[in-house]
Amino acid sequence: MPGAYQILLNGEPADADLYTAISSVEIEESLDMPSAAQFTVPLARTGDGDLAYITDARFAPLANFAVVVTPGSSGASDVIGGAVGAVASAFGGDAGKGSGAQCVFDGYVLSQKLHLETGITNSTLAVWGQDASWLMNLEEKVKEWVDVTDADVANAIFGDYGITSASENSTDDSPSHTEAGHSLMQRGSDIQFLRGLARRNGKFCRVVCTDKPGERVGLFAKPKLDGDPVATLTLNDPQNWTVTSLDLDWDASRPTVVVARQALFTDDDADGVSADSSDTGLPLLANRSLADFTAKSMTALLAAPVDDGGELTLRARSLLRETAWFVRCEGEADVERLGTVLRAGMVVSVVGLGTLHSGKYLVWSVRHMIGQDSHTMKFVLVRNAVGAAADGGGSALAQLAGAL
Repeated sequence: MPGAYQILLNGEPADADLYTAISSVEIEESLDMPSAAQFTVPLARTGDGDLAYITDARFAPLANFAVVVTPGSSGASDVIGGAVGAVASAFGGDAGKGSGAQCVFDGYVLSQKLHLETGITNSTLAVWGQDASWLMNLEEKVKEWVDVTDADVANAIFGDYGITSASENSTDDSPSHTEAGHSLMQRGSDIQFLRGLARRNGKFCRVVCTDKPGERVGLFAKPKLDGDPVATLTLNDPQNWTVTSLDLDWDASRPTVVVARQALFTDDDADGVSADSSDTGLPLLANRSLADFTAKSMTALLAAPVDDGGELTLRARSLLRETAWFVRCEGEADVERLGTVLRAGMVVSVVGLGTLHSGKYLVWSVRHMIGQDSHTMKFVLVRNAVGAAADGGGSALAQLAGAL
């Protein structure tokens, strides 16, 4: 049967009647957005004439709910104990984590949506929520951070919410923000502040579920791209295909070089510092970057308030990382056929697309659609490179660019 799923409400497994009533469960996770989930149940009158589920404490504001799925499982009774931390491993741990039980959502109820029709027939209640990072959005603050790096700040804030910091958070860290230069000012909620810091560091900031609901990891890290693919997406194999269609596009209108200049408060040199860069600091997922593919560079200028050249280099790389994903692939897969639960941050392999587009991709987002007897995943993959050019010459695009 398709992968089984289990819903936990305030830490307790949902009852059998609720599973029978639920018509659909949808979960969406992305590298650059908080995860969200929604499940829908039909409405009916209770014995005292009220509407079922509307006032249920399990669906009250900020009630916790989690969803765990297992591909190819015949039951969900022992799902929780065997769950694995696939998303956290995608940022710095072992590959091959997508085939076991997965906690695909752990968050809080933020909204109810009612659809009512005459006589209650066909009336529904949709319960919607976001992941645990929402708890970091409840208070906007003004705070000065001194003598700390960006990763220090992230780890301290995660700790305030009982969230375990990922070990990879300190990789590619910023210099310390000192009082003699620029201290770090927070104006906004904790999660808004961290996402802004992550962007200028070329990292992703997320709160993910690991071994089981309630055990959360705070990621403030770049994706791990050099591991083995977790799954292989096959389009054209008559017997072993795993996806029915794919849509791909590439976009050449992105900068490949950053020219960075900035005067320093701590240096009297009128020329300041420079940190020109064409390197994202991330491994390529194929052998030709955008600059190699087009044979033409595109330059962006960057000026940012920094205290030294190292920090300016970090800012330049972060800009290139943000624009590096010039290849995009969209498709849909069935969990039972693929045998893997895709998660944002994983690396997968796509075959059968020719030398230009076959190879490794980063999973950018996944939308899980879980029904009584199905589990499909609509996914977006991205790539910072394309495959080898034909022997004896480059692509038509490269030849055109070289003639300009």
